[in-house]
Amino acid sequence: MLLVVPGPYHRHVRTLVLWDIDHTLIKVTGFSRVMYAEAFLQVTGRPLEQLAPMAGRTERAISSETLLLHGITPTDPLVESLTTALASAFTARRHEIDAHGHALPGAHAALDALAVRDEAVQSVLTGNVRTVAVHKLAAFGLDHLVDFEVGAYGTDHIDRPPLVRLAQRRAHRKYAHPFDAATTVLVGDTPHDVAAGRQGGARVIAVATGFSDEDTLRAAGADLVLPDLSDTATLVKAILRTD
Repeated sequence: MLLVVPGPYHRHVRTLVLWDIDHTLIKVTGFSRVMYAEAFLQVTGRPLEQLAPMAGRTERAISSETLLLHGITPTDPLVESLTTALASAFTARRHEIDAHGHALPGAHAALDALAVRDEAVQSVLTGNVRTVAVHKLAAFGLDHLVDFEVGAYGTDHIDRPPLVRLAQRRAHRKYAHPFDAATTVLVGDTPHDVAAGRQGGARVIAVATGFSDEDTLRAAGADLVLPDLSDTATLVKAILRTD
């Protein structure tokens, strides 16, 4: 049995903030499909004809469904090859990402505000492969504000809800502080994000910066819905539960 020794206790830490990336912190248009087309052709030898819906889903789920749409059985080794090729494609063209998108309003200010608070640990809960997540945030100068080691990614599980507890366990090991539904906040833009928090064990703040409007996000069960991340004070207060 592997004995995991927690890191040093951080007495001020009390809130784990898990940011979704696409359409929550940044918007990149069209580039992911181009990268998928390159990876798909490399792995299958066939051109990409149809890409599965991506919003709020994990890379494992997207890759599996995309293979099925082409009549290919999504075995675990094949899905792994596809996601690995996708990560390589992003790495090779990472310097092009910023030309295809931008950070969303308030993203920099929100992460900056939380980065200086000792009681908060910021990471990501994303459908992206970890390598892709790093490149996307680095393209817009956000990568230094989150702890990627304790995040959860689209190759960790095919569904999003289990990613919450995985991130909580990783954060617990590193910071020697337990995180649960009361001390974990997921910030996302889709009903899938809301469901991940609700089922996985986190409070949920939703922003209507993607394809879902505020009413849809409220109906999905978000604890708080905001039009975007621009109101830094309200956002930080809700995350940290401060007066």
